[in-house]
Amino acid sequence: MNKWVEKIVNGKERQAMLIMTHPGIEATGHTIREAVTDGEIHYQAIKNVMDTYRTSACTVIMDLTVEAEAFGAEVLMPEHEIPNVTGRLVSDLDSVMQLELPSLDSARVPEYLKANRLAVQHTGKPVFSGCIGPFSLAGRLYDMSEIMVGIYIDTEAVCLLLDKCTRFIIDYCKAFKALGATGVIIAEPAAGLLSNDDCLEYSTKYVRQIVEAVQDDDFVVILHNCGNTGQCTDAMLKTGASALHFGNAIDMKRALEECPDSVLVMGNLDPVGLFKQASPDRVYQETYTLLKETSCYRNLVISSGCDMPPGVPVENIEAFIKALTDYNREMCHV
Repeated sequence: MNKWVEKIVNGKERQAMLIMTHPGIEATGHTIREAVTDGEIHYQAIKNVMDTYRTSACTVIMDLTVEAEAFGAEVLMPEHEIPNVTGRLVSDLDSVMQLELPSLDSARVPEYLKANRLAVQHTGKPVFSGCIGPFSLAGRLYDMSEIMVGIYIDTEAVCLLLDKCTRFIIDYCKAFKALGATGVIIAEPAAGLLSNDDCLEYSTKYVRQIVEAVQDDDFVVILHNCGNTGQCTDAMLKTGASALHFGNAIDMKRALEECPDSVLVMGNLDPVGLFKQASPDRVYQETYTLLKETSCYRNLVISSGCDMPPGVPVENIEAFIKALTDYNREMCHV
């Protein structure tokens, strides 16, 4: 993976990695509910995306309910929408102390491991697994609004919960690594609600434990925080993750200025406002413009700012690919 990073930084052509599975779900005639509950269907969606768009790497569904459900949280799974956690599983120190660490056989975890295993075995491409970050997971178990207050008035309970969440995520990431995955995208959007100091204390400290447990020459950690508007980029860097993935709320040039060349910086085209709702011409222009404006930064991997939502037009994905191809062709003749 160090060589992969070096190849991107030193190569003349700009690389891309869209986080998308929904176009594959739709193309294979399945519903989101089927894909998030059946590892075989999930894999078929991954494969369809790879085959259709000739992607350089595979990504899995960014489902931020899998780990919470494993802990025992109630999850609503509509047929055609992303699952979401409902209710509150823990509310104080006593309930957190009683919370058991789930096994990797819990809930839908085995189906997600199956999708990753099949992708590793059959795609022949780098496979980036996905999981939720510790603070975002804790927020789904404790309630997101409550944990923002709890970090100040119920600190012991929140820190114990974060510790349990981190231990489970480490086990989950080790399982991805054992399957042969190239790396993992840790989605920690809730940390973007925090100041840099609070992010260091309640997210970075725990994400760093995950990084130290699994990241090495063969396995890269990509930290995704689409909630960061620029105030906690320093905290993201201090996790030690090899790559940082930003959402469309941030100024990409500013993020690149703040990150060293040795760290891959990924993002940040709007998955909804651009990819889903705009015209192909606008997708092309905004993609090409971002590439041109960041041409001096060799560590940028252009990407969607988050997971592609359902219903993105195929023409818009193709416009993105064309803009990247045209840009690289132009750069190769400079």
